[in-house]
Amino acid sequence: MYAILDIETTGGKFNEEGITEIAIYRFDGHDVVDTFVSLINPERDIQPFVVKLTGINSGMLKNAPKFFEVAKRIVEITKDCVLVAHNANFDNRILTTEFRRLGFDFERETLCTVELSQALIPDQPTYKLGKLCRSLAIPVSSRHRAEGDAMATVQLFKLLLNKDVDKNIIKKAIKKENPRKLAPKLQGILDETPSKTGLFYVHNNKGAIIFIGKGKNIKKALNQLFLRTSKRAKTLQSRVVSVSYEETGNELISRLKFAEELEIQKPYFNKRQKKSVEKIEFNNDNFLIINKGRNVGEKSVILIENNKIIGHCFTDLSYQINNLNVLQKLISPLEDNSTNRGIIKHYLLKYKVDKLIRF
Repeated sequence: MYAILDIETTGGKFNEEGITEIAIYRFDGHDVVDTFVSLINPERDIQPFVVKLTGINSGMLKNAPKFFEVAKRIVEITKDCVLVAHNANFDNRILTTEFRRLGFDFERETLCTVELSQALIPDQPTYKLGKLCRSLAIPVSSRHRAEGDAMATVQLFKLLLNKDVDKNIIKKAIKKENPRKLAPKLQGILDETPSKTGLFYVHNNKGAIIFIGKGKNIKKALNQLFLRTSKRAKTLQSRVVSVSYEETGNELISRLKFAEELEIQKPYFNKRQKKSVEKIEFNNDNFLIINKGRNVGEKSVILIENNKIIGHCFTDLSYQINNLNVLQKLISPLEDNSTNRGIIKHYLLKYKVDKLIRF
């Protein structure tokens, strides 16, 4: 679980700033499940350049709650979460300082979307939130206001999760879960998974991925795994501490990601897959495979360029699909190998997709 947040402050001397506005989105890796947005009376002056930047002035905050009045709500919405922010050190420092003034130790693990973006979306001219989102065609409303910037960070984080093929983000979050909270009965884990198309990842008590599965119905596929009675299956079941999942929207993306991640993660309990040696060519040098995405209005995109598999992404904006320069920044890479070529070609021969766009 993640708490994605943005904070606006008064400015001023280091560790003497006060919060003027805060927005927190509790995010389960797929959807926002809780929201807290509020102006805050900082009980101190706001620097003039900050007023000009954010539009927040002392008059707007006169009747706003003071920090101690919202502190309990902040603790509740961030409980058992990894804090995620664009420049997380700043936001975490501000929160920690405010809680320290109240005599409360506020400690949360953090993830910084600046650092993640630098690693997963390299070679960008700048990693400032507004300009980075503009280059990725991620809409930002109310720039330099907590609600708008936090929601933009949610959309950016979704993209980063998709690009994180090593699953380092998920593994860090899983490690912070309380194993006692995760019911030893497998039914408790099963109840938290969706009946949607995608992949699931079985984690042990160290957060490591020990099995990867897929299915048109994640819950059904996981239930079948938990009902197996072989010695190997029972050993796996005894080591399950948590299960994370990733919705893919369609079976083609599931098959590609499953093959790819077995190679990357090499989970102990998965049988080794036979690699295809058949040489498979595509009929078109440059094209996009457009199919349904993970929710209404979203599309999945697979990019084939110069007869090579480049990768895939999800988008809900036609501008992103029609602008190749933007699309290439959204793409999560896929290996251009015989296995993936075979998956794509055989799928296109057997099933319909929304459209093929040649360019």
